[in-house]
Amino acid sequence: MKVFVVLALCAIASASAGVLPKTTPIHPKDRPANVGSIEGRITNGQSADDGQFPYQVALSFFTTSGSGWFCGGSVLSETWVLTAAHCTSGASGVTISYGATIRAQPKLTQTVTSDNFEQHESYNSLLLRNDISLIKTPAIAYTTHINKIALPAVSNTYSTYAGKSAIASGYGLESDSSSSVASKLNWVTLQIVTKDTCVSAYGSLVATDNIVCVQTTNSQSTCSGDSGGPLVLSDEPIIVGLTSFGSSAGCEKNYPVGFTRVTSYLDWIVAKTGIKA
Repeated sequence: MKVFVVLALCAIASASAGVLPKTTPIHPKDRPANVGSIEGRITNGQSADDGQFPYQVALSFFTTSGSGWFCGGSVLSETWVLTAAHCTSGASGVTISYGATIRAQPKLTQTVTSDNFEQHESYNSLLLRNDISLIKTPAIAYTTHINKIALPAVSNTYSTYAGKSAIASGYGLESDSSSSVASKLNWVTLQIVTKDTCVSAYGSLVATDNIVCVQTTNSQSTCSGDSGGPLVLSDEPIIVGLTSFGSSAGCEKNYPVGFTRVTSYLDWIVAKTGIKA
């Protein structure tokens, strides 16, 4: 039902501009089973080398009822992990796996309860807005396999990043037809485009100034279990986006993908953690 409501709202908002959404946006974690399992993936990407993405973490969320889901995240400091609000929403806790090029062989694991979650106060699951959360963790030690990713400078707040290439990474299924999650961390290089590309696909209620829009081609994209995972510039090691939404039509349909724009939340991150670029 939520998907149809979002589509209707986007259509109403865009009709006056003469642009109707081409597809329905959906959080990757919420993707129906017939389009891709809750575990998700980087579709048609490359396997990461050992230690290539030391900031990447795997997040296994759980609830008191026994259900669970899988997301990605990024190390911001010795005691903070960054992810998406749609990942933390409804969870009672999470197991964090650090330094895992092979998903089942992390260098370190920690389990924390939802008391350690700092979910954005204005997260809107219907319009997919303010999709950002922080997780407070016990202190870790940096190694060659576990390290932080830098935040963008405040001076980059108004940069669109359009035309730049960026790397998305994550764990999980590797195509819409896969039946089991990938055994290794995968990554893909994607092209950042203007917000208008996402507006034409999803409408202006969802594709706001607080997203980074990425074009997908050759069925290479992020998907369900990649939710909350990092989008990092190819030519500079800074995190500019968090995997937030894609098309409900599927992960290999070459629709653009929306990432939460990190520069829109630098003040919020500082207020919660004290971490600055």
